[in-house]
Amino acid sequence: MPFIARYRKEITGGLDDTQLRNLETRLSYLRELEERRQAILKSISEQGKLTDDLANAINATLSKTELEDLYLPYKPKRRTRGQIAIEAGLEPLADLLWSDPSHTPEVAAAQYI
Repeated sequence: MPFIARYRKEITGGLDDTQLRNLETRLSYLRELEERRQAILKSISEQGKLTDDLANAINATLSKTELEDLYLPYKPKRRTRGQIAIEAGLEPLADLLWSDPSHTPEVAAAQYI
């Protein structure tokens, strides 16, 4: 930066080192914002919940905080171990073991293996 600020003033329009660093920081922020915006639009679109109004609001925002606030209701929830077990079909086993503790877990689980 200092070299460009001192020896390439015609390229920078006479901006000093501090101004160039501020521009670089802002450019980096805007690039990250655009990457995040595209990722959010893709995620909401894959969920089938993207509306024109929401897309316009996401595209119009100029801060990461506002962008994350818009995304929060559509953000996928993390899967817990319990949810993974239910998806694997183990909910009836859990219900059986909770309702009748006399069952041996190993014997009852043998049906699900």
